[in-house]
Amino acid sequence: MIEKMYPIQKVSRSEFVPIRQLRYHVRQWGTPQPDANPLVLLHGWMDVAASFQFVVDALRQDHWVIAPDWRGFGLTDAPQADTFWFPDYLADLDLLLDHCVGDRPVHLVGHSMGGHVATMYAGVRPERVRRLINLEGFGMPASRPAQAPGRYAKWMDELKAVYAGGFDLKTYDSPEAVAQRLIKTNPRLSHDKAHWLVQHWAQPNDQGAWRILGHAAHKASSAQLFRVEEVQAIYERISAPMLCVVAHSDSLSQWWNSKFSLDEFKQRIAVVPHLTHAVVQDAGHMLHHDQPDAVARLIEGFL
Repeated sequence: MIEKMYPIQKVSRSEFVPIRQLRYHVRQWGTPQPDANPLVLLHGWMDVAASFQFVVDALRQDHWVIAPDWRGFGLTDAPQADTFWFPDYLADLDLLLDHCVGDRPVHLVGHSMGGHVATMYAGVRPERVRRLINLEGFGMPASRPAQAPGRYAKWMDELKAVYAGGFDLKTYDSPEAVAQRLIKTNPRLSHDKAHWLVQHWAQPNDQGAWRILGHAAHKASSAQLFRVEEVQAIYERISAPMLCVVAHSDSLSQWWNSKFSLDEFKQRIAVVPHLTHAVVQDAGHMLHHDQPDAVARLIEGFL
């Protein structure tokens, strides 16, 4: 049986941009407007730019929307990579904005990992961000200097595992199996949206099995510790008004138990000078899938 697929309202266009020796895939919606600030959307870990389609469809105004596939995700390859360093996302975004919008400030929205990238970028390049919206972009649990030796050892061990194929991503027999995988991860995701996402989230390989469009090295641990003091020093430099959006369902407790809590994150983010909070009801971590209309209203209301 062929499942009904989500009917998109606004068609995107794809472009491949040379960024730091990579062929970066960028998805755009809407009409470029010389007098308006572009809306830049940054996806999360193991996700793709097309993931924002449901929110874009729910936007009431004609925004010029720019959304890249991060390196090693979606249609942006990183064939020579065996490690992904967080600072690379900041540098990739910086050069991407140079290419797409020049020195024009942007409205920056990020989800999950993309939300943390957006928040860090807004502190490192405050002059480039007009409005900042963080959708469940929490960062990581705090680390201690004493963890450094073990972290480096773990990174080196996992690097060997990457080359041995130990971190290869699971493949699926059919698009339906990929859709069921998406729904298992997020039970709120409707079947029509899941089947629409499949074509952007996975592709068939040479053997006909469907593989996730993500580089296996993303699953390995980072060699870098998460230094909260450095992160907060960056947060303090954010000059743009910031909207911090979380889902009513506490995803941090589900992931980290006692290692990292929503209260701890709120204490960190409180140093942002111009901060507003919002909660999306009846939503989990993938709130842009669960409640795209509510997220779109929050975005446009804040802009």
